[in-house]
Amino acid sequence: MTNWAPHNEPSELFARDDDSDMSRRREAYQAGPWLKAIVENSADAILSKTLGGIIMTWNAGAEKLFGYTAREAIGQPITIIIPEDRLHEEEDIIRQLRADKRVDQFETVRRRKDGSLVDVALTVSPVKDEAGNILGAAKIARDITASRQAAIRQDLIIHEMNHRIKNLFALTTSLVALSARGTDNTKELVQDLTARLQSLSRAHALILPNFYEDVAAGTGTTLAALLTEVLAPHNDAAGSRIAVAGAPVVVGQHALPTLSLLFHELATNAVKYGALASGTGRLSINVAIAGEDAEILWQESGAPERENVTPKSGGFGSRLEQAGVATLRGKIDRVWHEHGLDILLVFPLAQIAHR
Repeated sequence: MTNWAPHNEPSELFARDDDSDMSRRREAYQAGPWLKAIVENSADAILSKTLGGIIMTWNAGAEKLFGYTAREAIGQPITIIIPEDRLHEEEDIIRQLRADKRVDQFETVRRRKDGSLVDVALTVSPVKDEAGNILGAAKIARDITASRQAAIRQDLIIHEMNHRIKNLFALTTSLVALSARGTDNTKELVQDLTARLQSLSRAHALILPNFYEDVAAGTGTTLAALLTEVLAPHNDAAGSRIAVAGAPVVVGQHALPTLSLLFHELATNAVKYGALASGTGRLSINVAIAGEDAEILWQESGAPERENVTPKSGGFGSRLEQAGVATLRGKIDRVWHEHGLDILLVFPLAQIAHR
């Protein structure tokens, strides 16, 4: 059992007549219960061992961390909590203690009773008798699993953020170059490019709430959520005339920028020429899963009457649309009506969910 209090009884402590010696012993006796309370109530594992590696004391924190009760641990070799590939650390500790050298705190791994491993920060201090002879060592082990995992997650987050920023800069550079070649009107260039960048920004904002929670597993959103976000600026004006529904198809990091730009182009066309250009037009979008593909049915009705039902193609928006569909190995089909348009987009699920 654990015993951190001095072994002397009060009668032994005060037996001598020397006042200074009696005072020192009284202080030692009075400090004992305080020290014992501190050790026993510590959340850290605190234990002591002989130079031969035999466990002498074992507090409640050690019981909780390693799974052994004090009765099970005391008298056993310290190696019961040291993995085989870490035994050399114990040898080094003993060697430094015998040489009366300081053992600096270090991070390592220890083994629980059930065989599982735990990351710990270990502090080792020598235990000496009154003559200064080293009797053994006192160890404090602190569970650093949470901080170790937090450090790993932080590294992942930094790596992921760096990856995203590079991709966004590359995409932005391409957009600027392509837009500049597609128009001679500076005002139109600024407006179109700003709108596309804002669409990208809104799309990436969708994944930020979950990004820090599960970055290791990969984060994403859904097609329905992405469509709703891209269409949000137009929905303010159109109100309930825009409806998005369907299966919860996950969108990964790889497809997110491409799809957001593609949906932005479709929405822009709907506002300029299609259903959202009319006060009575409606836009209905349904997402479905068909085998290994995701199908997006974009249906516009109530569009203004046009002399030429099929608008001219070949502009920057059309090229961006074609490039986006090709990038995700998808297909796009259009069916024009007198007052509307049906667009069917088909993408492999693996391409959309790819991180």
